[in-house]
Amino acid sequence: MSSRSEQSRPLTGRMVLLILIAFFGTVIGVNVVMMRLAISTLPGTEVDSAYSASLGYEKEIAAARAQAARGWQVEAHVERGRDGAAIVQVAAKDNSGKPVSGLSFQGRLERPTDKRADQAVDLAEIGTGIYRGTAGQVAPGQWDLVLEGDARGERMFLSKNRVLLN
Repeated sequence: MSSRSEQSRPLTGRMVLLILIAFFGTVIGVNVVMMRLAISTLPGTEVDSAYSASLGYEKEIAAARAQAARGWQVEAHVERGRDGAAIVQVAAKDNSGKPVSGLSFQGRLERPTDKRADQAVDLAEIGTGIYRGTAGQVAPGQWDLVLEGDARGERMFLSKNRVLLN
């Protein structure tokens, strides 16, 4: 009868080398696959050129200060219907509480995790200071509602708020 130690093969340098190559080859292969998937689904860029974006920074600060000085109260309500369409309604009032009329409001529903799902919403004035628009086929979940109000080509209002649509 032969013992177990006689049947087992000895651990050689060649066997250790093959085990190490297989181990690190698997780790590197999985890392390459995961990097490719990550890069293809989320490019990680917010702006095309950081330099161009930085040039407009002072204008953005001035616009934010002017918006704060106006003291407008803008309230938005977003509701997702059973058909998947989202209805956006905005009520704009000045600092004395009077409705602000005659603005051109634009809205965007931005998906925080996937810019490819972003949808523009054209808001039309349906009453004095009340603006409404619809975005078709909006998936449930978290969205950023970006509102921009213009008057005579000048931006008067800008906001970005997180909303949860069911």
